[in-house]
Amino acid sequence: MTDPTIPVTEDELHAYVDDELPAERRGDVESWLAAHPADAERVAAWRRMAEALHARYDAVANEPVPPRLDLELLDRKPRRWILGAAAASLAAFLAGGAAGWVAHGAASPPALLQNVTGEALDAHRLYVVDVRHPVEVPGDEKAHLQQWLTRRCGRTVQAPELEATGLKLVGGRLLPGPTGPASFLMYESASGERFTVYATKIAIEAAQMRYTTQDNAAALSWAERGVGYVVTGGTDRTRLTQVARLVYDQAERSGG
Repeated sequence: MTDPTIPVTEDELHAYVDDELPAERRGDVESWLAAHPADAERVAAWRRMAEALHARYDAVANEPVPPRLDLELLDRKPRRWILGAAAASLAAFLAGGAAGWVAHGAASPPALLQNVTGEALDAHRLYVVDVRHPVEVPGDEKAHLQQWLTRRCGRTVQAPELEATGLKLVGGRLLPGPTGPASFLMYESASGERFTVYATKIAIEAAQMRYTTQDNAAALSWAERGVGYVVTGGTDRTRLTQVARLVYDQAERSGG
């Protein structure tokens, strides 16, 4: 038996939105929402966000998790083909104006960077549809998130500030990368639009930015100082470039 005088928790509100709340508690939650307009507005906003995410990503929500996203890979040795990728030609990253900032197929991107991009796109499509648990560490624990990922990834990890593009940090998680752990950060706009920033050590000193599309997602990827970066979002290339440019500029200033 439940007690309607017990305050409704955040988890219960999320469960209510996701239709996972026990039937005997639904009436209590609905009474609570009727008496607490602020919580009712939050629930309405979460529902709008969930509907937008489902409309955009339901086609891929039920796909199996790609084997390369298995966390057990974090403890395995680097793949053999990495040794060959290390010998790839180094390309100078074009950091000038918009006309030359993104490569347009003048040369083939290194195979290793292509693989990193594929993993980042898979991770984006897997986690971006999750409303309740899209990340391991929430954005309001940013300092802890950065320290944890820095320690696990063996490089300085700093979450970019993307408020200028209307994006707020949702949080992040640890994922397997081609040569070890990868950091995965998620950002979200007020309308529910989500972008992710995937970064991992890579056996390429530098590679210019490349644009890749896959189904209903697109990515801009590059390498700088031995780290591969992939910014993934929707297929609006202008919007994606705006976000990726801000990530690149901050990574350049911070050195990671």
